[in-house]
Amino acid sequence: MHLLQPELHTRRAFLRRSTQLGLAGTALPFALNLAAMGEAAAFTATDYKALVCVFLYGGNDYANTVVTYDDDSYNRYNTIRGGGSGQTAGGIALAKADLTPTLLTPTTALPGARQYALHPAMTGLAGLFNSGKAAVQLNVGPLVVPLTRAQYNSADRSTYPIPPKLFSHNDQQSVWQSSSPEGSTVGWGGNIGDLALSSNGNSLFTCISVTGNAVFLSGDSALQYQVSTNGAVAINGVKSNVYNSSAVRTALSTLIQQGSAQTLENEYNKVTTRAVTAESQITSALSGINLATTFPSNNSLANQMKMVARLIGARTALGSKRQVFMVSLGGFDLHDNLISQQPVLMQRVSEAMTAFYNATVELGLADKVTAFTASDFGRTLSSNGDGSDHGWGSHHLMVGGAVKGKAFYGKAPPVSITSTSDANDQWHVGQGRLLPSTSVDQYAATLASWFGVSNSELAGVLPNLSHFGGADYPTNLGFMA
Repeated sequence: MHLLQPELHTRRAFLRRSTQLGLAGTALPFALNLAAMGEAAAFTATDYKALVCVFLYGGNDYANTVVTYDDDSYNRYNTIRGGGSGQTAGGIALAKADLTPTLLTPTTALPGARQYALHPAMTGLAGLFNSGKAAVQLNVGPLVVPLTRAQYNSADRSTYPIPPKLFSHNDQQSVWQSSSPEGSTVGWGGNIGDLALSSNGNSLFTCISVTGNAVFLSGDSALQYQVSTNGAVAINGVKSNVYNSSAVRTALSTLIQQGSAQTLENEYNKVTTRAVTAESQITSALSGINLATTFPSNNSLANQMKMVARLIGARTALGSKRQVFMVSLGGFDLHDNLISQQPVLMQRVSEAMTAFYNATVELGLADKVTAFTASDFGRTLSSNGDGSDHGWGSHHLMVGGAVKGKAFYGKAPPVSITSTSDANDQWHVGQGRLLPSTSVDQYAATLASWFGVSNSELAGVLPNLSHFGGADYPTNLGFMA
């Protein structure tokens, strides 16, 4: 029997509950110190490394992102998606001729002569793949345990549990980021950050979001520090004059930061003081960082990734050795208008990630920074007329100098929407929804191991990882050097 709530049985959870129980006396400081000692023991970084999660909100259509290209598979794709004769576009199918410029040429060919190309708008990322700086993880998605289609269809959910609330946007966004549905408070990016806190001069800058609040960056101890594409978010009444008066500004600044005999007020003012100090540190550190790399304009994702690059450039001033970032782009819930709207989105993703990689080269840190994509879920291979519906597994990209690029990882799924007895046809659960052959936990564990997380700590970061292992479900997928 599998634990459906493994987070309730980890060392992290024990420490968290110890803290919650110690409401008075000596128990609280003891629990806090115990937690701090446990996390600080994880690893001490001597170099710099960063992970950057690029989340595509809405559920990106996998079949028109990493597009099957060999004649046999393409013809199946074209028929299912309503394409025209002679491998031409139609319905929600892309024309094969349009895919030739973004054809991916791996060092080692896929079994069965399978080939893939990226969406025609993703020329930058195709170039990074073919130059060995990017790779594709095929058919990855949330799993509690390894599953075949027969096990997915089984009524025995005790033996064959499935991720909670499949096909729900908000829940699957949370499951991808935290292994739990909406309401989760701790994500695996934050868990990784917990282990890195002691490596950084200022632990507050370990987990940084440029896209607002996201559970991915929340740890037991690590906080997600949020910045905008323009830098740190200031408290206006402290940063600027109030009613055009510097005296009022000074008075307000003193009032909201001074010590107080009232416990709650005093703690609130401590948090405010920390925010004011952090804003000043970020602003000062960024003032000396001007990148020569050109980022595309009118691209919100590129703006976010430019800020991440600048923050990485300011790592020394910020005292950072290990950092986890999150950026995002929305608009991928394309039940309609897939052909007209996805190209713009794909172009933004490709241009932003390509420019970001180029910026890491400029900074001399290309092999120290890894960006990777994630999304709520993939979508159906079948068309609903003008788009595709909610799915499960999807294909994702990893970019960076430490990525073992020019390669595909995982199993290439069949191009099919029907059930057959063919053993190779087990990786879908209807309408071309992919049943993941690789779990998010495996994907995340591979990134975490490169970042510096030890094998003994991975189970605390990724609660379902213990259910995977062996040749078919390795806990390290091998795409990181």
